[in-house]
Amino acid sequence: MIRAWFVCASLLAAAAGFAQTPVSTPPEAVPSAAAQAPTPAPAAPRAWNSLSPQQQQLLQSHQGEWNSLPPDRQQALAKGSQRWISMTPQQRSSAQQRFTQWRAMPPEQRQLLRQRWQQYKSLPPERQQQVRESFNRFRQMPPERRMQLRQQWRQMTPEQRHRAVQSQRAAPPPRRAPR
Repeated sequence: MIRAWFVCASLLAAAAGFAQTPVSTPPEAVPSAAAQAPTPAPAAPRAWNSLSPQQQQLLQSHQGEWNSLPPDRQQALAKGSQRWISMTPQQRSSAQQRFTQWRAMPPEQRQLLRQRWQQYKSLPPERQQQVRESFNRFRQMPPERRMQLRQQWRQMTPEQRHRAVQSQRAAPPPRRAPR
């Protein structure tokens, strides 16, 4: 259970770092995480007029420099703006809050979260699914129980944490109550 909390906390924090950028965010901050993600192949440059009017409005601060941006940066900005456009107002609000939290983090913490995100992305799909399920179970716990698990985790030595993670991996997944 403690391992589940640790993995969940890492995922939650990583997810906060990869939230889409709101319209009011400075241009240099638009989506930095996407720009740092590895791209499978170099993207072809995009013409400014190939963007939709909504994308152009969101990215208007980049219009003058658009042609000089690297193609992968153009691609990241275009993809991020399209994701933003497709979000509901509630999703945008949530993303804006996560981005604000991300910006408030020290650079070292951001880097750690980027590394954890890459570790998660390198897991096999079935392991990623297990992590997501653990995260969801943790989120559904009462706040008091989550706090108790956090405290318990903090008091463990690195060796104890390692053993807890290993034992949790070996344990079969918990049975779900019938609905």
